[in-house]
Amino acid sequence: MVACSHRTGTILTTFKELGVLPEIADALARVDITTPFPIQEMTLSVALMGTDLIGQARTGTGKTLAFGIPVLQRSVAPHDPDYSELAAPGKPQALIVAPTRELAIQVSSDLTLAGSDRGLRILTVYGGVPYEPQLDALTEGVDVVVGTPGRLIDLMDRKCLDISHVKCLVLDEADEMLDLGFLPDVEKLLRNTPETRQTMLFSATMPAAIVGLARMHMRHPMNIRAEHSTDNQTVPATAQFIYQAHDLDKPEMVARMLQAEGADLAIVFTRTKRQAQRVADDLQERGFNASPLHGDMAQTARERALAKFREGKLQVLVATDVAARGIDVSGVTHVVNYTCPEDEKTYVHRIGRTGRAGASGTAVTLVDWADLHRWKMINKALDLPFDEPAETYSSSEHFFHDLGIVPGTKGRLKPPSDSAPAKKSQKSGQRSGQKAAGQKSGRAQSDGKQAAGSESNRRKRNRRRTRGGQGSSPKANSEG
Repeated sequence: MVACSHRTGTILTTFKELGVLPEIADALARVDITTPFPIQEMTLSVALMGTDLIGQARTGTGKTLAFGIPVLQRSVAPHDPDYSELAAPGKPQALIVAPTRELAIQVSSDLTLAGSDRGLRILTVYGGVPYEPQLDALTEGVDVVVGTPGRLIDLMDRKCLDISHVKCLVLDEADEMLDLGFLPDVEKLLRNTPETRQTMLFSATMPAAIVGLARMHMRHPMNIRAEHSTDNQTVPATAQFIYQAHDLDKPEMVARMLQAEGADLAIVFTRTKRQAQRVADDLQERGFNASPLHGDMAQTARERALAKFREGKLQVLVATDVAARGIDVSGVTHVVNYTCPEDEKTYVHRIGRTGRAGASGTAVTLVDWADLHRWKMINKALDLPFDEPAETYSSSEHFFHDLGIVPGTKGRLKPPSDSAPAKKSQKSGQRSGQKAAGQKSGRAQSDGKQAAGSESNRRKRNRRRTRGGQGSSPKANSEG
């Protein structure tokens, strides 16, 4: 492998100087993206030539455009003169594999933005949604496919997705795919693409399994690392605070943090789906515009919550690690680890949701007494200076000072709805009274009907007298 480290010289100031097509550079300029980040500057000149590469950079440093621009530029659009010369026009020319639905949607969105003038047909495929729209798009013809391994394999097994003509294959967040157990699916996808393809692998970390995958399926890849090996893995623009906190006090602490100076969008990470739902419900009850994001939610509900969060219509997203993988939302000011992360890699990925693309951010980790040992292992692995987190409560003076919370701030934006149970009880009592009255009335009506019926029966009864066993005539009866 050829290694390339961060350059200390002058960074090129525009994408056009790196050889990017004017139509792509102009599309980016319209949304004020004109200066490439280090990973983009170092990757584009190599990727645009069709060379295999391994890109390693901290999360939030612009990896999507580092592979997205070469994919857009090296694909042939339907209006290009040489489109008819393709071996299979309408079949995917590029395949981008992402570990989660949310990341696939984000990557597709970035490619659509950058390629708005190229006229390429970009399709996003993932599970949890109906097949029909994806099948219809594949039938009509697509140029770039972005998808998750499970749905890609499914469509391929159905003979609906043909990746045998792919010229460029990208594995985004490869270490995440390894964590989620997608390595066999990824290898199956690689085996079904041409050996002559260009392969680009991007990952924040490089575990042994990923290195092995690269050696087996890549041809003399260039290894590009956008930071020195001695750099800290965490995001330098993110202020980190670690507190030893009591579980019962955490809801109040989070609610006060959300009112700190400069707090805007926030992501709260929990360990379980049930905990995510509970914390989100608690924040909503306190008056905060919050929503959960976890695997038990329907895909449409997850997409709706993410869309609102990106648009700023939702302040807080309470998410599990799996659901939040790949979330790339600009403007996230605070990340809160409601529970201690499992390991150092999870910690880096969590706090990487803020401080993205050069912006500053705040990451707060609340460590239970039972998790102190786990935190110390994370702290040692990342060489952080937080070996002994301070015991902290929602009323602690240093807590307010550290996070810029105005003294006297309480964890509620609206008063608790204490009257709700009383009203419910009152309504329940009314319903019980009405039911009892109805039952009583019903019984009275029933008794009345029975009495009336008996009287009627008595009146209608045809009584006949007999004399010596022989029936008498009506006249005789009347006379008797």
